Amino acid sequence: MGDFIGAFPSSSYKPPPKETPRTKYIRAHNLLKPVLQTLSSSPPHLLLSSLTSLLIPSSSLSLQAKLLRLLSSFLSPSIQPVRSSALLQAPLRNAIDRFDASLLTAFDTADASSSSPPDEQSMKEAAYASWSLHSSSSSGDWEMGKMWAEKREIFYAHSLPSKSSQNFLPDGVLDFGAMDEFMSLILDAIAEHGSRAVRVFPPASGVLVAFAEKLAGEVVSEYVTSLLTHARQLETGVYLRCVAAAFKESWKMVDAIMHAAEERPDEEVVSRTRAEDVVYQMFEVNMDEYLDEEVEALKSAFEGACKEWDQGISSPTPLPTPASSSATSTTRFTTSQNPALIKRNVLASLTNLLLLPVTIVPRAVGGVGQGIAMLNPQRWGGTAGGGNGAGYSKTMEKDGRTLFEVEEEEEEDGVEGQATPRGGPNPNPNPTNGPTITVSLSDYDITSPTPLVPFSPPSPLSASPSTANLDLLLSLDLALNLIHLSRSSLKRVESFSGYPGHYGTRVRDTVEEVFIALLWTLGERHVVRGFDDATQRMKSYKPAEHSETANVAPLVQFFELVHIGDTIQSMVQVYFEKELAPHIDKTDFLNAVVREKKRFENSLDDSVAAGLNAGTEVLMNQVNHIIVTLTKPREYYPPEDGILELGPTRGCQEAIKCLETHCKLLKGSTSKEVLEVFYQEVGIRLIAILQKHIKRQIISLNGGFQVIADLNAYNAFISSLKVTAVTADFSHLKMLGHVFVVEDAKDLAQIVRDVTRYGGAYRPEDVYEFIQRRSDWKKIEKTVDKTMYNLSFKEDCIIA
Repeated sequence: MGDFIGAFPSSSYKPPPKETPRTKYIRAHNLLKPVLQTLSSSPPHLLLSSLTSLLIPSSSLSLQAKLLRLLSSFLSPSIQPVRSSALLQAPLRNAIDRFDASLLTAFDTADASSSSPPDEQSMKEAAYASWSLHSSSSSGDWEMGKMWAEKREIFYAHSLPSKSSQNFLPDGVLDFGAMDEFMSLILDAIAEHGSRAVRVFPPASGVLVAFAEKLAGEVVSEYVTSLLTHARQLETGVYLRCVAAAFKESWKMVDAIMHAAEERPDEEVVSRTRAEDVVYQMFEVNMDEYLDEEVEALKSAFEGACKEWDQGISSPTPLPTPASSSATSTTRFTTSQNPALIKRNVLASLTNLLLLPVTIVPRAVGGVGQGIAMLNPQRWGGTAGGGNGAGYSKTMEKDGRTLFEVEEEEEEDGVEGQATPRGGPNPNPNPTNGPTITVSLSDYDITSPTPLVPFSPPSPLSASPSTANLDLLLSLDLALNLIHLSRSSLKRVESFSGYPGHYGTRVRDTVEEVFIALLWTLGERHVVRGFDDATQRMKSYKPAEHSETANVAPLVQFFELVHIGDTIQSMVQVYFEKELAPHIDKTDFLNAVVREKKRFENSLDDSVAAGLNAGTEVLMNQVNHIIVTLTKPREYYPPEDGILELGPTRGCQEAIKCLETHCKLLKGSTSKEVLEVFYQEVGIRLIAILQKHIKRQIISLNGGFQVIADLNAYNAFISSLKVTAVTADFSHLKMLGHVFVVEDAKDLAQIVRDVTRYGGAYRPEDVYEFIQRRSDWKKIEKTVDKTMYNLSFKEDCIIA
């Protein structure tokens, strides 16, 4: 019983020297039994005053509440100290209700006192006494805390929700300045009333959280509902932005609640998780619709961007004229001496921009941090003074703009390309050379010590309409646009990443769906379709219809396409590492995102492989056309008195030039394995072309030296590719040229019979076919046959 026993002045009871649970109960029973007599004999209207008179004079409200609580426990069904316990509970309950009503009155009087601030000490005394009685009964909501919250003026400001329409400016721009003002009123209410609730009410009563929940559910929720209803009437994009922005604004309540709880630093009034649940529970009503709309709107935006791009490339556009191209030079991957540097610069700038914040809460003025939207390809082609216009550009060539401006320096400096911050050293200190076209990537100018080769526009005869502009079938512009749309959607969904329970699972699923939608659109809708279209159009190329020999226009454009596809894949990888990796387990091969990303990469590889197969066929057709058309009829059968020039023929030189040009273009745009397979396929097909070419010729002894010169040139080119399997085959083909310069027929026959001479690449029958192209074959045929097969038709053949 503690010090409570001393409250009875007439008590003469002395405790025994040693207490047990039984003796403790006897003591309490003997002490409270006289009080039960007062409880049974006093009239109802005098019962409360009779009970409090048993206490010492001027006892506190807390002490009176303890007496009533003790009697309530003493007469409870679990104890029943006297036979009339059930009958005494009714008057006791009446006395408790009267006492609680007096506490409410005292609390309300102190709260509404003329003093400013209210008499918190009197409020606290009444609140603790009332909570003491309520916590023992556990009968629903605590009336005092509920009544205090309902009397706050913030719940009766009916004009607040009507201000939600002020977030929409007449020109269609969102400006959440009005919601900022609204939330400032909410936060001020939490700071004022919530802090007072912490100081006045017992921590266990949870009045602060109850007040915040009521504020969120009745005031903030009504405002948000009005806001989203108006946004829904405008368009889906506005609605999605408003949902994320409204949640971000509402989230300020969490910090305000935690700040109010700091009024009692010695004990935990409310946990942060409980404070967050206030906002989470308020917003649950909007989550299902928002998450569904986010994914559907993103897919619709992706489809719209792809359709716009398809319409742009399907519309006829004139080729640039030489006059226009002389004024400006357009940089491409295939014409750059270091395409890998360009890719590194693009990816480095993309990485930096992915670290920038995305504006969730829209502001009409001073909006910064638009994130990847700053990587607008139109900025790549803009001047140093800033680009004009908006959107994404597909016509940088026609606009006279460059993808990158790379500074020309000596290569022996050994300096890699670096990004110079804007406002730093000017890469073109001589302004008299004309305006410098530079690139703005996250406010950086890209410079490099490697000069770029200007791109020469194709002549009207170099590409037919069906094979022109294949490199426009894929677009970094569109890829960046799609990544920007995906990131904007992802950042909105990430606002809800902390949601617990069912909606937390849905948010994580939506994050994965956003990235999967990007992969599908970039892959199936753009990259795969672009490569398939390019492959089909490239197959229609006919070398005989074009005068250009060094360049196969559709193949050059396809290699540019491969560079673009490789860059897109790298951009997706960077985006995945920076934005998606924190949300998923990258090692989980069963994860939907990991599987879709792998499928995207495989689709790109398959498309490149199919295109390279078609491109190889087109290239080798061009090589065959060059060799056939540029080889003179008596190239390998020169006049006996002619001057012998031991060098490759023009057809050989042009064929090698064509091969070198296209092999260099592909380098750096695909993996080493794919590149090796391409080189090997070129080598195998070139051998077949040369064998057919030699078998079509008539070759004299002097012409044999010309054949050897050509074969040496081809062998040197193949050796430069460093593909072991093909290099050995060309080494054997080069040795085969010697059969055309051997004068003695018997020695020639021995060479033909030597199966080890060509490493097994050529059988004697194969070599025999080649020597038949000698101009003196009719003269040496019998001798060769006799030596090879030990035959003589006159001596060994008998006709029966």
